[in-house]
Parts: sequence; C-alpha cells; structure tokens
Amino acid sequence: MELRDLLKYKNIVVQCHDNPDADALASGYALMWYFRQQKKDVRFIYRGRNEIQKSNLLIMIRELEVPVEYEPFYAGEPDLVIYVDCQYGQKNVTSTAAKKVAIIDHHRKDSDIPDHLSYIRSDVGSCSTLCWDLIKREGLEPNDSRLLATALYYGLFSDTNRLSEVSHPLDRDMMDQLIINKATVSEMINSNISLEELQITGKAILNYDYHASNKYLVIEAEACDPCILGVISDFALETENVNVCVAFFESQYEVKYSVRSCCKEVRADELAAFLAEGLGGGGGGHMLKAGGTMQPDLLNKSARDTIEERLEWYYDRYLVIYAKNTKLNTSKWKAYEKISQTLGCVRLADVFPIGTPINIRTLEGDVDTIIDEEAYLMIGVEGEVYPIKKDKLLKSYQLTNFVFTREFEYEPRIKNRATGEVKYVMSFAKTVRTLGTAIVFAKPLEQPVKLFTAWTEDKYYSGQVGDYLTVRADDEHDIYIVKADLFDRFYKSRR
Repeated sequence: MELRDLLKYKNIVVQCHDNPDADALASGYALMWYFRQQKKDVRFIYRGRNEIQKSNLLIMIRELEVPVEYEPFYAGEPDLVIYVDCQYGQKNVTSTAAKKVAIIDHHRKDSDIPDHLSYIRSDVGSCSTLCWDLIKREGLEPNDSRLLATALYYGLFSDTNRLSEVSHPLDRDMMDQLIINKATVSEMINSNISLEELQITGKAILNYDYHASNKYLVIEAEACDPCILGVISDFALETENVNVCVAFFESQYEVKYSVRSCCKEVRADELAAFLAEGLGGGGGGHMLKAGGTMQPDLLNKSARDTIEERLEWYYDRYLVIYAKNTKLNTSKWKAYEKISQTLGCVRLADVFPIGTPINIRTLEGDVDTIIDEEAYLMIGVEGEVYPIKKDKLLKSYQLTNFVFTREFEYEPRIKNRATGEVKYVMSFAKTVRTLGTAIVFAKPLEQPVKLFTAWTEDKYYSGQVGDYLTVRADDEHDIYIVKADLFDRFYKSRR
C-alpha cells in the first residue's frame, strides 16, 4: 500500500491506540501532515477511557503542535479510518465505525486484514519509521516541518528504548536524515519518568534473580513505559559480576523486555530474538542493548518462568569456539573444494577517494571504515555485504569488469562520514568469480555454535544444527560457518 492509494477517500480519520505513546502520536501526526499537504479533510484522534497524562507526551503535544484530539465517544462514520501503530480489532484500540479501514503498523500481523489497505512491517523499530518512509516515497520531505521531524525522531527514540533496540537500516536512515529540535527532545527525555515510575524502578531492582553460573540477572517490574525497563537494565548491568540483564514486565496485551550485555559471548540482539521465538513477538537491537515482546496468550507459564527457562536453554545450547586459539581435529571430516561462483564486489576507492571515512549501511548492520587502496566490499550469493582486503579477495576470486546486478530488500549504501554524501553500492558493483581451487574440511554441526573467527575476535558468528563448520586445508585457524542451505551451492565433495 502507498499513501496515494488512500487519497480517493474524502472524509478521513487517523486513529492511534488508546493510551497513546510517543510513536503513536508521531505516526498519526505524520499522516495528518501528509493528508493536509494533499488538501484532504482529515482528523487525528485517540479514544479509550484515559486522556493523556504523561508529562513528556503533554510536552510533545504542546511544543511540537501535534494535532491530536481525545474523542472517547466519537460517533461519526468517516469514509476511511486509518489505524496507526495498532491494528483494527485489537484489545488496545477502541474501534470506530467506518466505510473502509486501513492499517499502518510495525507490530506482528495477527488478524484478517485486507492486504491492499494495510502496510504492516514488524522488522522496523517504530511506526514513525514506516510513516516517514511512506511520505518519502510520495516525493515529500518530512524535514520541511521541523516540528514533525522532531516528533518522528522522538517516536523512534521512545519505541526503541532510547535507540538502543534499533536494528533495521531504515530506522537508522531516518535517524540520520531528520533535522530535529534537540532542545525539545532533551526536554521530553528529561520529563519521561514520573515519581511513580521512579518508585517502580526502585521496587523492580530489589526484586531480582541472580544466576551466578552464567552471571545474569532477571528483574521483573510492574507494567510501565518500556523506557523504564532500559533504565533498570542499564543500572543493573553496572553491578559487579553481572554480564547480562533481562528486565521485563507483563501486561494484559504484551510481555515487554529489555536485554543488556557487556560480554562478547552474548549478543543482546540474538538473545532478545531467542527469548521471543515462537511466542508471537520479536526481538532486536544491537550487540550490547536490545529488547523485544511476547504475546501473553501464547505462554504456557508465567512470563518470569518463561524467560528464566529460555535463558537456561540459551546458555546450555551453544559451543563457543575461538578460532585464533583453536586447532580442530579434522582427520575424520570430509574434504570439499569450492564450486566456481559469480559474486559481486566493489572497490571502495571507486566510490570515494582514498582516506575517506565511510559508513557502510546494510540490512545486516553498519560498518565504519576508512578507504585505502586495499579496501573492497564483497556482495555474497544471498546479498550479504561485508568488507574484505584485496589480498584476501584475490586468494579466492578473479576480478572482472562485468556489471553485477542484484535486488535487495534494502539496497546497501555508503556514506561519506565527513560530508554526509550517500552513494548506493550497486552503482559500483562488478562481478568476481571464485577460483574453485580452495580445499576445505567440513562437517555438519550437531549443536549450535558461537564462532569467533581469527579476524573478528570481538564478534561471533552463530551456527545452528545442520550448518557446516568449515576449515581451510591450508590454514587451520581459518574456521568459519556455512549455512546448511548454502553449502551445496558453494562446495562439492572431493573424490
């Protein structure tokens, strides 16, 4: 769905969920701004039993001129109601009669929604991001309103626990591009916790479970603003002999949790995703800070017991390998050789001059580096993008001058960190062909593995059961993981 698809409706109501948060207010504000640019008759409302009371949200509405109205007894029947940051029929929104319904949301789709009138993506951190992207796709610039841009930023900030749970590149693009009023954001941030929430924080910290064997804390709080969970887990992680903290609350609608890690053996984003797997929610963030949600109706025990149980599974399931200090016994492993493949690469000096500090943004994350003569970027068979030095590239690949094309869910881009100029990777991509001479030993994993390669000692790669643990025959420390569905495409058995 595109916003232009909704312009045929005359009388439009934008509605967010009851008890709206900053993301809901910012998202509705963005849609109001767009439809007013198109001279449409539009209102932005919320319903439910309670009017907004939180001081940071009242500051947001006042200082950013958010055009929202509290309509607990709305009786009209507009041509179109657009539910934003929620979904029609959910418990957290009072339904409004309308001739047509549309939905723009970043939560998991859990009802029968007509696809042509919905835009639902649970992979991004905020509904504000979706609305920003939809407006940009219409050729309009949200930065034309500094108040709107500030609201969108604060919406993402609030819904991703002070940006600590941002993982999707679209969220990061919006963060980078918005021109905001920093003083207003600071005022809202510093009015975010009420005295009641301060009390919730103190009570929660006293109610902890410490697991000495793996040095992690589990802390349960009362239902509160998700940002409070971040405050709790950040504070708790400063405790001696605590490497990981999970703070959570359970409400009627969701279990919300915040994850913090200060040890390289536990990625907060991976743990957050593991906790939510199969439980109707999701987890995301980055290596040190992350968070997620679960659906209470999918739990067969209390939220606390579920989290405790899953943490035990998580710590018990992984074998940790440090490739730099490990020599694996491959005497009984099968030998394979690489199959010739056509992949893509970019010589970074063709994008920006040597010496330029750059940020490479991909779906897998951001990489900061400085361009030198040896710096290249590989584009893998699954579209994954990663830096590589020329000498290592030439050991396994032959350079060509053919143009490399591939479609991405999110097209990788490179930003000059000094000037802010952005260029798209595929505009510079050329094909490379594997030489097909490398010999490796490999075997399927029988348990999940966290692998610290010889070149990335501060970040591990995860392998699951059935993936292949692989070692180059000419370098016993060159240990890596190949996903199960890719191995037969990359390697063939040596006869």
